[in-house]
Amino acid sequence: MTVPVLVLEDVSRTHGTGDNAVHALRGVSLEVMEGELVAVMGPSGSGKSTLLNVAGGLDRPTSGRATVDGVDLGSLGAKELARVRRRRIGFVFQDYNLIPSLTAAENVGLPLELDGMRPRTARRNARHALDVLGLADLADRYPDAMSGGQQQRVAIARALVGTRRLVMADEPTGALDTTTGEEVLRVLRKRCDDGASGLLVTHEARHAAWADRVVFLRDGVVVDTTGSPREPEDLLDEAPAR
Repeated sequence: MTVPVLVLEDVSRTHGTGDNAVHALRGVSLEVMEGELVAVMGPSGSGKSTLLNVAGGLDRPTSGRATVDGVDLGSLGAKELARVRRRRIGFVFQDYNLIPSLTAAENVGLPLELDGMRPRTARRNARHALDVLGLADLADRYPDAMSGGQQQRVAIARALVGTRRLVMADEPTGALDTTTGEEVLRVLRKRCDDGASGLLVTHEARHAAWADRVVFLRDGVVVDTTGSPREPEDLLDEAPAR
């Protein structure tokens, strides 16, 4: 029996106050089961990245609850929240967030080391994660000696390293060519098939097709969900304006 790894319960997120308030999310509820990859689609400004940030504990909901493996992220202090993110959640950011002074293997292995793993063991795990993404020859290279696509794949390896239960990816193939992008999605799909859960923000219908389910956002509201991500643009066009 599968269980939910990520649960969002009536989550809202408002930035600012009064006339300047921006309601990025409005009462969003969502479950992502173990072994499931869920794609999130919607127009620019619909709340996709905010949803990812709240689900991963990078941002706190204004109201509602976000839980990962039964842990209420909003109830944790800064240290406890950082520990949960290191151990249970992997992030792939649009801007990579690699540390320039560390090699690819050091960047990938850093979360493991911060969680108490011996450096040698962490680097061994990091090199394996890089090898899975076809980056074994970049292990000792620094970010400024890599292309944008190579940096993106290193960031993906960092998100997948270890035994994280939830992988969050915000347009993970944006800097990659078609072939490499498909390979990255194949790796993400396999990780979910092996028991992890994934939340993928994408504008591309062909990328959403790798998911088990697609959630459509508009103006911070879930307007539809489908298990057949063939023509998501049609559903967005048909969804009622908010």
